[in-house]
Amino acid sequence: MTAEPDEHLDTVLIGGREERLIVIVDYDFEWPSLFDALASVIEVAVGEGALSVEHIGSTSVPGLPAKPIIDILLIVEDVADENVFLGKLEAVGFELRVREIGHCMMRTTARDVHIHVLSAKSSAISDYLDFRDWLREDESDRHLYATTKKHLAQQPWLDMNDYAEAKTEVVTQILSRARRWLEAGSVVRYSEASIPHLGPHET
Repeated sequence: MTAEPDEHLDTVLIGGREERLIVIVDYDFEWPSLFDALASVIEVAVGEGALSVEHIGSTSVPGLPAKPIIDILLIVEDVADENVFLGKLEAVGFELRVREIGHCMMRTTARDVHIHVLSAKSSAISDYLDFRDWLREDESDRHLYATTKKHLAQQPWLDMNDYAEAKTEVVTQILSRARRWLEAGSVVRYSEASIPHLGPHET
């Protein structure tokens, strides 16, 4: 990583860097149910301030190996207005880990759930959803992404964000194909209950 991203991380991380072992596990068919339960907790806690709660990241893609961390996207009107969500989520067991312009991330103390909070007009929302929906659709890019993650997980990382940064080139390639797919008008936004779950031997 360059000095500029390093300095940025040191500014936005609450509690500083954390050296963690990156573990990639096979897809767990319980992950959608875990998300559903967490989404209910978030929606009740934040109330009308929660404009949308989405399952994102690798655990939202059937058949894709992943870190056993449920990633959640919480969309609010304005993430800068922390009164809408911060204290309410802290009250139900989440802690603030990242605070930067346009984005906050909260997590459980067990570090097995990440809530990414974005403003309704954030361009990052489509990045998360387009990437997820394309990987749910395309076996080839699921395989590419899984292979990339497993390779990178074998290396030591000073912080999980460094590991995420190392995936950028592959993520950008996959996202470009997702955008072409969208432009072709093929996209279907699946609800968590209706996504096409793969069988236990499909990847």
